[in-house]
Amino acid sequence: MNFTSMDDILDFAIEKEKEAVAFYTGLSKEATFSSAKSVLQEFAAEEKKHEKLLKNFKENREVLDNYKFKWISDIKRSNYMVDITYEKGMPFTDTLRLAMKREEKALQLYNELLAKADDDGVKKVFKMLCQEEAKHKNILETIYDDHMAQQGD
Repeated sequence: MNFTSMDDILDFAIEKEKEAVAFYTGLSKEATFSSAKSVLQEFAAEEKKHEKLLKNFKENREVLDNYKFKWISDIKRSNYMVDITYEKGMPFTDTLRLAMKREEKALQLYNELLAKADDDGVKKVFKMLCQEEAKHKNILETIYDDHMAQQGD
């Protein structure tokens, strides 16, 4: 990935957020449990917020001036899981695994792009995206852990 401008970076990130919205929306439509459907719809809404934030930032670079950065702990549950492929009607635990791996990969991508960035504005965008993806990963891993604990694991 070679970006020639801040707009290229933002367009790339906006596209990734749109993909995430479609991913979570699609999964929510096929979820059989109301709790799963609800979680997936919430994630689709979160990704839409990220898309909107990035679009706003593209128009007004000061939008991120008030963004609050904070450390998000990493449970690393998904780091020890193998990739799985989506299958219609897959169990809730597999849906969570799929979503966790997706957020893990998004976090990894944005961390790599952050490490390569040399412009402070670009770094701030990638730091924000890292934090948001880390937050999602943490939430999904916590839901997964809680669900597995209820199952006796």
